[in-house]
Amino acid sequence: MGSFGSLLTAVAGLRSQSFSMQNISGNIANSSTPGFKRVDTSFADLVPEQPISRQVSGSVNAFSRATNTLTGSYLPTNIDTNVALNGQGFFVVGQPPVTTTTVVRQSPELYTRRGDFELDRQGYMVNGAGYALRGTMLDRTTGAPLPNQQGGFIQITQELLGRLDPNPTSTVTYQASLPTNPGTVTAQGGGTAEMVPAGGPAAVTEAQETDFLNSTLPGGSVTVYNAVGAIGSMNLRWGRLTNDPAAGSTWALYYESRSGTPTDTWRRLDTDAVSFNTAGAMTGPPDGALSSGTDVTINNVVFQPVDINIQGGMTVNDTGGSVIPSFIEQNGFGVGRYESVAISEEGVVSISYSNGQVRPVAELSLVGFFAPNALRRVDGGAFEATRESGDPSVAFARGTVLAGGVESSNVDISEEFAKMIVTQQAYTANTRVISASQEMIRDVLNVVR
Repeated sequence: MGSFGSLLTAVAGLRSQSFSMQNISGNIANSSTPGFKRVDTSFADLVPEQPISRQVSGSVNAFSRATNTLTGSYLPTNIDTNVALNGQGFFVVGQPPVTTTTVVRQSPELYTRRGDFELDRQGYMVNGAGYALRGTMLDRTTGAPLPNQQGGFIQITQELLGRLDPNPTSTVTYQASLPTNPGTVTAQGGGTAEMVPAGGPAAVTEAQETDFLNSTLPGGSVTVYNAVGAIGSMNLRWGRLTNDPAAGSTWALYYESRSGTPTDTWRRLDTDAVSFNTAGAMTGPPDGALSSGTDVTINNVVFQPVDINIQGGMTVNDTGGSVIPSFIEQNGFGVGRYESVAISEEGVVSISYSNGQVRPVAELSLVGFFAPNALRRVDGGAFEATRESGDPSVAFARGTVLAGGVESSNVDISEEFAKMIVTQQAYTANTRVISASQEMIRDVLNVVR
């Protein structure tokens, strides 16, 4: 049986080397496929049970060896919705939902590293293999998960790509340094630095405006919005009401109105004064805020009441006579139009609007496996979970998302060519064994003749 055994062993060798060559050819063919994981070949010897003195080297069999844990390099594409994973983990994908007359057919969960996602005509994020990205949809106002998910898929609807309604300004956060010796026109002319008329009126008429401007200091400007998106420039001025070397100073804040009949050129924000101790630290108002009380009106355009938050941000010190604002920010914005979609390192999908707002609308689903190399491969660079791989878990997803690019194939062309040469030589050697075995069998048959 020796000659026949060697013949069968050589045939097994041919079959195993052919299997290896098939993997090599598939790896080379997919060397440019985003997210592709090459398949290596492992060989195992098959030894028949024999006494120690009669043992033979045995036959051979070939097995696939996955490389799902070996990442490819990052290739920038400058497409905002293209993503790659830096580290371990997989994107959760599936076939886009198909709606029939009665039901919506959902595909099973699949897992991939191929991240060349782009929006299709239905708003799904679909990669080059046709798989749609799964995740959690978020409320773009609160950022909380939506109760009615899109079947587990991320879908950027026309509503999200439309206009973003305006948000009226309700709070202005303000920080500034007020001067110890205000450099007002009145003070520079030899008069006091306190406001004229004294006490800080609730509104300044056109007849009083010159005296008001001469006894106050500009405090900066901030853009505010109303409920329909109208824009107003809220110009601010500070005036010192009192100055007691033993007790400190008090100040009033005004905004430019230019509204009403007769016209109020400036209106005071809150009847409470802003008080400071002798060290220049703010001591009031107790809540650290000034409120307009009623609607703010600028150039006869009505806005809503606005609070000026000055908590912890106001001091009196030597600033050379001027008010020096260090921080002015408000919480409103006007109408916004869709500009782009972006994905953060944490996998949060956000939409940027023309008004400068960036709103989170979805979060990618990233999972990992205890044994990722035990996943079953399917078409399009995707995988199915198996009993050997374990269930998907976010605990094993230890990668971060890199937007604007994709992960390349982990195939090394030079390494595949080297393996191809070795495989070809081994295949040729096995054919030589078959030829030699055939000659030996023919010689045996000739002896019988």
